[in-house]
Amino acid sequence: MNPHRAGRPDLPVIFLDLDGVLNPFAAPTCPDGYQERVLFDGEDPQRYCVAHADWIRELAVAGELWWATGWGEDANELYLPLLGVGPLPVVVVPPVPFDPELKVPAVAAVAADRPAAWIDDDHTAVGRRWAAARPVPTLLVSIDPTLGWTRSDVDRVLTWAASLPR
Repeated sequence: MNPHRAGRPDLPVIFLDLDGVLNPFAAPTCPDGYQERVLFDGEDPQRYCVAHADWIRELAVAGELWWATGWGEDANELYLPLLGVGPLPVVVVPPVPFDPELKVPAVAAVAADRPAAWIDDDHTAVGRRWAAARPVPTLLVSIDPTLGWTRSDVDRVLTWAASLPR
């Protein structure tokens, strides 16, 4: 549970993936405004943009913000310190590598019966069916992993969250 939003079921749940969203790993070169740092021995450097810290903070005010990433707690321990942002609660997914469809039951369990927005670069058919079948507002924001998330993606979630009845 997000310690900043505990006891606030009136807020939507917002799920944030890392690779492909904050880390545009599929871009052929490091995009403008990003930096690179090797966080895992033997792997390519991870990309990060310090300006994303403000976007994360904005989403955390608009809803109960959770990581939905294969990084698990490493997202809090290795990635967020690069941005100067405190930890977020983590949706527990199977160990990496896993089929992206296996994220859906974990996200669904955390979302329960609350409105939910999910920002990810790999929304599967199973995830789209889950979102469409939910009786509460659900927003899937698909990110191009060659670009990473943009201000318009963040604004889309903020606008959606503001439109929900409280």
